[in-house]
Amino acid sequence: MLTASLAFTGCSALAPPAIRAENPTENPAENPVGGPLASAAASANQAAKPTTPAQAYAAKLTTALTALGKQVAAPSRDQLRSAFAGAGADANTVEVSIDKTPTGLAVDAVEGAAVVDRVCVIGQVRAGAVHVTTLPVLDSGRCFVGDQR
Repeated sequence: MLTASLAFTGCSALAPPAIRAENPTENPAENPVGGPLASAAASANQAAKPTTPAQAYAAKLTTALTALGKQVAAPSRDQLRSAFAGAGADANTVEVSIDKTPTGLAVDAVEGAAVVDRVCVIGQVRAGAVHVTTLPVLDSGRCFVGDQR
């Protein structure tokens, strides 16, 4: 709930990226004999694959936000909402934090959230850097405190 409260005010408590867009470099096919290398690579590849709908969406969102972060370091609410929709969320239900303070200044980061399979997938772009994580849905059925749609 703290993260949701901070997101409402334009602040963030997100840690470094929980989802990475990298793939393991080892390939089980490169070790035809099998053994530890093949087992370790197979385990690494299996761990990298999304296993839940929320994880699958988080991976797509990471890709969409990374592309957005390369275009603009500080996206607007509409740009962030479009990235969430482009990754597969319903744009009408995406929650997005404010992009201007009450005094008219730009915020440090804009965050968005979408509920996927009863899990909040939260994404942030800060100075072009992307962070995506998952958190439980609040009792209200939303991800952020307040109405940020």
